[in-house]
Amino acid sequence: MATKKSLMTKIGDAVEAAKDKAQEMGASLVKRAEGAAADARREVKKASAVVEKKARAAKAEVQRKVHEVEVEAKKAIGQAQRKAKVAKADGEKALGKAERAVKRQVKAAATGARKAAVKVEQAMASKKKAAAKRAAPAAKKPAARKAAAAPAKKAAAAPAKKAAAKKAPAQKAAVKKAPAKKAAAKKAPAL
Repeated sequence: MATKKSLMTKIGDAVEAAKDKAQEMGASLVKRAEGAAADARREVKKASAVVEKKARAAKAEVQRKVHEVEVEAKKAIGQAQRKAKVAKADGEKALGKAERAVKRQVKAAATGARKAAVKVEQAMASKKKAAAKRAAPAAKKPAARKAAAAPAKKAAAAPAKKAAAKKAPAQKAAVKKAPAKKAAAKKAPAL
């Protein structure tokens, strides 16, 4: 039995040695697993830091682009407002020029009409003077002729005066209308 005990002792020693080795192996495996887990945690932290950095950079880039677009939009709006202001000023300027041109033409037409009216009046006055001159030599003739000619002159002068009186306003009106037509013809091309 002594041999058996020694064999059993050997088996027990071997089992204990195997236990010790298993414990050592388990401890080393645990250490390795802990190391691997720590490495994995470090890698995760690094990766998340890189991702956060990239996200911040992308966000900053987007904000810069948005700001640039806003600045460009403000510039475009300012330019459009300035152009509109200039266009409005140009329009008002052109309108003022047109108004002054029309006033000038109306004034010229009125002046022309006044001049024509004065000429008509002068022509009518010269006709009256000529008639008065013609009548003056008749007054110097003997009375006998006057007596005979007086009724005939009155009869001839009365219709002539009436006709002249009727013609004079018609001539004035015709003369006044003619320059107005000329002024209207002048106005048309200006507008």
